[in-house]
Amino acid sequence: MKILAVQNRMGIGDTVIFLPFIKAVSKKFNTPINLLVKESSKADQYLYQTDYIDKIIILRRDKKTDYKHGGFFGSLNLINDIKKYNFDKIIIFNSSLRYNLIARLTGISEIYQYPLFQKKRQHIIETPRIFFQKKFDLDVHEDPEIQIDDEINNESTDIFKNNKNEINILLGIGGSGPTKRIPAKTFLEVIDRMIEIKKSKFFLATGKSEEEQLILNEILNSKFKNNCVSLDNLSIKETLPIIKNCNLSICNDSSFSHLSAALGIKTITLMADTPLIYGNYSSKMFPILPDGEKEVTHDTLAKDKINPNKIFKKILEILN
Repeated sequence: MKILAVQNRMGIGDTVIFLPFIKAVSKKFNTPINLLVKESSKADQYLYQTDYIDKIIILRRDKKTDYKHGGFFGSLNLINDIKKYNFDKIIIFNSSLRYNLIARLTGISEIYQYPLFQKKRQHIIETPRIFFQKKFDLDVHEDPEIQIDDEINNESTDIFKNNKNEINILLGIGGSGPTKRIPAKTFLEVIDRMIEIKKSKFFLATGKSEEEQLILNEILNSKFKNNCVSLDNLSIKETLPIIKNCNLSICNDSSFSHLSAALGIKTITLMADTPLIYGNYSSKMFPILPDGEKEVTHDTLAKDKINPNKIFKKILEILN
């Protein structure tokens, strides 16, 4: 049996969040699942060794680089591309009429999709949970899981000289938008307090945007530079074994918070300007809210109100 799952959201986190549902249906039908995802999901860089995933097919709808699957003629191209695999079932994680028609025209016999035209009322976790209960009789409450080979995982210990007598901490200091990026001074205070009690090494994970690099350089140019290792020149694929060797992660709402939690690393999520569900959907996640806030959502705009004392306290709770 060959099954295709369609996840057309943009980011890494969106794809990671759906992994428990993909794993559940893989287990039910005893077959790995094929994914149709956007290139921006970067799924091929972190799911290539996950045993419940088969092929990763890239949805090419980027007008700037590759629009093969965009527009009317792009839909025809997508239909032809999907037909080549002879899928038996397709699961569509959206309410798009376009994907419904594409699925029908590929000739796939069994089509499972969210109710059409109901996008505005969909919760990123509860909607697929209800959908999978109804369509597959599956009660899905597991954490996302990304798997990497033990041999590759062990290699990173030698490459980065992770000392087992140190506390190794991933700092996910980047973020997809400026309102999600916690200031460098917050991380520096956490580093300062941490090395007072325990020899520690910090792996700095971020992107290449100008603002992210400013935060990175402020940390690297501090008195703690010898305690820090920058990961910004590595691919996501190359960072996975490094993350796996960390004792814990402290991350903005970024791809690294989702990846580290899915790798089984306890992850402190700093929630400054994003709905809380993106930082607490996994049992490996420990959200920190801004001072004075009982809830966070888009436009909370509270990156300067994340308290380093709260982060440090949570570190101690996790390590103890």
